[in-house]
Amino acid sequence: MCGIAGAIDLRAQREFPASRLLAMTGAITHRGPDDEHIHIEPGLALGARRLSIVDLTGGRQPLCNEDGSVWVTQNGEIFEYPELQQELLARGHALSTRCDTELWVHLYEDLGEGMFAKTRGQFAVALWDRKTRTLILGRDRVGICPLHYAEVDGWLLWGSEIKALLASRMIEARPDRKGIDLFFNTFCAGTSRTFFEGIKMIPPGHYLLVRNGRVELKQYWDLDFPDAGSERKLDDPTPLVDELEHLMRLAVERRLRGDVPVVSYISGGLDSTVVLGLSSRERGYAVPSFTIGLDRAGPDERSHSAESAAALGSRLTTITLNRADIVNAYPELIRAAEGPVMDSACACLMRLAGAVHQQGYKVVLTGEGADEALAGYAWFKTQKIRDILLRRFGPTIPGAIRSLVLGMMGGDRAHLPDRFPIQGVRTAQQDIYDLLAQARSFLYSGDMWHQLGDHSIYDDLGIHHDRFRNWAPLNQSLYVGYKVMLAGLLLNGKGDRVAMNSSVEARYPLLDDDVIAFSTTIAPEYKLHRFTDKWLLRQVAARTLPVKIANRPKTMFRASRSEAFLDKSRPHWVDQLLSRESLEATGYFDPEGVARERASLVRFPRITPKRIIMDLSLTCVLTTQLWHHTFFGGGLCDLPAWAPAPLRLPAPASLDVLTPLEAACSPRA
Repeated sequence: MCGIAGAIDLRAQREFPASRLLAMTGAITHRGPDDEHIHIEPGLALGARRLSIVDLTGGRQPLCNEDGSVWVTQNGEIFEYPELQQELLARGHALSTRCDTELWVHLYEDLGEGMFAKTRGQFAVALWDRKTRTLILGRDRVGICPLHYAEVDGWLLWGSEIKALLASRMIEARPDRKGIDLFFNTFCAGTSRTFFEGIKMIPPGHYLLVRNGRVELKQYWDLDFPDAGSERKLDDPTPLVDELEHLMRLAVERRLRGDVPVVSYISGGLDSTVVLGLSSRERGYAVPSFTIGLDRAGPDERSHSAESAAALGSRLTTITLNRADIVNAYPELIRAAEGPVMDSACACLMRLAGAVHQQGYKVVLTGEGADEALAGYAWFKTQKIRDILLRRFGPTIPGAIRSLVLGMMGGDRAHLPDRFPIQGVRTAQQDIYDLLAQARSFLYSGDMWHQLGDHSIYDDLGIHHDRFRNWAPLNQSLYVGYKVMLAGLLLNGKGDRVAMNSSVEARYPLLDDDVIAFSTTIAPEYKLHRFTDKWLLRQVAARTLPVKIANRPKTMFRASRSEAFLDKSRPHWVDQLLSRESLEATGYFDPEGVARERASLVRFPRITPKRIIMDLSLTCVLTTQLWHHTFFGGGLCDLPAWAPAPLRLPAPASLDVLTPLEAACSPRA
């Protein structure tokens, strides 16, 4: 991983001040503490902070081709770089480094915008073609690496994090209420709309093409599934188990590449344990592992993690957190995530990444992605029950159940989405989305509703695939999971941001392009077999792990939420953020409504829909208030606010500036 930032003049060829660019890269030093370098020429600026993983001494960014006409910075990795290097050398290209980042300029020379078909991995890339004055800003297929952008004063600015854009001091931080509303409907950040007005994120599988002052968003990849009934299905599924095992071994092998040691997260569950087992088999020795223990702060999987690590011979490091630890981590988590975060497990993973960094490691493997590929979440099972009822009794009973559950929630239904809001389809996630949407009626202020108007968050989800309605219902839900929860939560607040906050690169073998492509082709019954989730992965696990581990039921890692924030030992800033004065200052929430729901939360049994949903929603309220305090000047509580550092003059060693004459005629190697 690394951190990248830059600017292009959309009007002319003004020189971007080096002090502003260094302020942008300085704001993301945690993404790349090993090196800093910038390249500036008329109308264009590229900057990078480097976390050295491949070619430790020769991979300084920005990098260029032989004649200096094409430049690149990259956050992330192209995992098949050894094979691509050999291909490029065979085609006559001269490589000056072993770094995978350099491959971009040569692939662009051969393929132009088609280079994304060859670059598989996790990346956010900025590529500049001086001859045609073309800039390409691209992002990997599923959204592992972030890339934000904004336009101001005729400049297009970009950065790995929003802090880089704000650090330029050219962009004013303003809240986007539509982004906040998306969060309150899906408990995820957006994948194109952010929480900051005017600042966007390049969606997964897309790139920006900037030429002649025009900015165009293009899609180069999207997930696809066969038509319902035409998926791969065999009388004997053994060949499919063989194929998945082979693809997973390749995926793990690719993600073990680099010039630094690699370790692994382990939860004691199926996904991460399979990854640890395959990586240890590939390495020929047990890869060190890291896990989290919860001390009366949620389901504690320490015993499962220890059992799995012992079975594989892995040296296990356990970080134990209690409720106070989780709450006290939240101010740092919000600074890292640059938005409100509902899932307190993100704070735990941030602390776990800190432990990885403290032991001197830079790269960690994780099991994220199996639940999206192979239907690991509980809502896929409830959808199956709903579909059975629909086939046997028609729409009446599923509709009646929805009305009953919403009735148990109470509140105003005026702002509920349609029953079938995504291309006329009700996916598995819709049951909880409806309840989250209903909870807003207890919490939003009148001004918040007025500002939102008739905007629908479903316009921001990016579910526009023209074959969506042809797929099996389970695959439709899996697609929504990839588009919303995976990219917006698991790879954002729970992935990139919390890992890179400690200068750690997280790698995801189960999000390998070939693993995903394979998983899309197989019949739904190999994913959710009766009510056994991730059935095909369990068959692979049985070849690698003890049967007891391979057959463990899915356990969602969930730390304490509102009860941690609202118990008697809560820090003072919690009450400050939820005070009438602070709630009125932000204007998002109704102070009476928040106070009423906060007081009544403990009166509802834990298993009731309202208790479950208000637990989520009150956590969203608190963290939205904390985010506003952090990035919009403070004043809501005693915690410090984030502010950009002063502009600084560059050190000569970190500066590469071309004059107009040099940019026009001088080779740079």
